[in-house]
Amino acid sequence: MKVLKFGGTSVGSPEKIEQLLPIIRSQSSEKHLVVLSAVSGTTNDLVKLSELYEFKDIEAAHKHIDELYAKYKKFVNELFKTEKGISEALIFVEKIFDLFYQFKNKKFNSNAERIILAQGEIISTTLFHLYLKEIEVPSVLLSALDFMVIDEDKEPNVDYIRENASLEIAKYPEESLFITQGYICRNAEGEIDNLQRGGSDYTASLLGAALQIEEIQIWTDIDGFHNNDPRYVQNTKSIANLSFDEAAELSYFGAKVLHPQSVFPARKYNVPVRLLDTMNPSALGTLISEENTNQNQIVAIAAKDGITAIRILSSRMLMAYGFLRKVFEVFERYKTSIDMITTSEVAVSLTIDQTDYLSEIVKELETFSAVEIDNEQSIICIVGDFRKNNHGYATIVSEAVKHIPIRMISYGGSENNISLLISSSYKIEALRSLHNRLF
Repeated sequence: MKVLKFGGTSVGSPEKIEQLLPIIRSQSSEKHLVVLSAVSGTTNDLVKLSELYEFKDIEAAHKHIDELYAKYKKFVNELFKTEKGISEALIFVEKIFDLFYQFKNKKFNSNAERIILAQGEIISTTLFHLYLKEIEVPSVLLSALDFMVIDEDKEPNVDYIRENASLEIAKYPEESLFITQGYICRNAEGEIDNLQRGGSDYTASLLGAALQIEEIQIWTDIDGFHNNDPRYVQNTKSIANLSFDEAAELSYFGAKVLHPQSVFPARKYNVPVRLLDTMNPSALGTLISEENTNQNQIVAIAAKDGITAIRILSSRMLMAYGFLRKVFEVFERYKTSIDMITTSEVAVSLTIDQTDYLSEIVKELETFSAVEIDNEQSIICIVGDFRKNNHGYATIVSEAVKHIPIRMISYGGSENNISLLISSSYKIEALRSLHNRLF
């Protein structure tokens, strides 16, 4: 079995949905488990709807529902070709939008919001299932809510996923094509929840890992990882092979083609991940596996925006046992992860990309240190073979950006990357300069 995940742009129009079946059939596997995102733009529309209900703007909420409903009725009439197919699909869509209207009479809370957000993937998977039914292609629609579960810490329960997904698939021994939703799940209380943005990639990786399938395929609108960001840099090239560690670094530090969390389940259970392009199915894409084929070379550059740098200064830090522990405990209390960190005798500099609790964090830090904040920063991540026995790569990197002010440098924490913190205003210049020098 192979898991094939198709993102929002890959199901973004009736024409693109019609292209999915040929792609699925082109894969050499007896069985396929297809994971779909919501139709592109739908999740944003549902977020807006939730906000309107939260602020009790019922009139605007209903107008927004009407507009989205009209889009989906048009979508159905273009995708389905028979009167029976159109009727069945419209009846389903009507039920979903009736649900949206009903929230005007309910107390709106985070649980209601999660129910609304879940409908995007429920719509896309059901319409694809009904489309296959219309063209007489057998398929089974599985509800991800029957097997995708997260615990109290919002972490997936892989054992539960394995057991229950296997049970659901085993109910249909004669079937070869299964469809389920990405992104959505149930939490420890049994309520509808989600895996956050980019969660469809995570769903595919978790299912592939839990079921120990032969390959996870992530189908998007680009032919795999590129060695730089093609939005800003000309003549980038796709990367044929990446190790799990290299892919994890690139995903976390800005490469948008794969959700960062998606690498970890696949790496843990050693299930290869292949990134492919729905617009160009014949392209080789990128294969991510435990094999490292990029020894003694620099592989790619990525950038992560929206970074806040925090410098923590204390004259008491010199020889002070437990100072770093106190710093880390502050961030732990507010569940805020740290991207980069450097230290000196009198200061610690670190970066975060979540600022929901920044004022509270600063207030606590100021009880034992002075704090300086720099906003609108970017992390430039250079991924390659930076093992301690390799010479010269750090020098090449620094030479390429010697004309750009560097706020922080992280080197040696990983054998796979060098990270630079710069003002976001220099990001594009840094990406282009590094590309010209390294490739």
